[in-house]
Amino acid sequence: MSRYRRAHTPGACYFFTLVTYRRQRFLCDDDVRLALRESIEKVRQQRPFTIDAWVLLPDHLHCIWTLPDGDADFP
Repeated sequence: MSRYRRAHTPGACYFFTLVTYRRQRFLCDDDVRLALRESIEKVRQQRPFTIDAWVLLPDHLHCIWTLPDGDADFP
């Protein structure tokens, strides 16, 4: 598996974008939104972080997340 190069800065704020395969337009469907919300909350229980902002569009989403202060344990 590839090892991605990235900055490891405790307490850092990250902006990222996710795009669906072939830009399929399904992210705003009610069941998909619920599954996405539940998945993110499950991850936040194991690896706390702050969701500063996100924009959900039918074929992609933008997020700004902040890691906890002093946390350098994120892979």
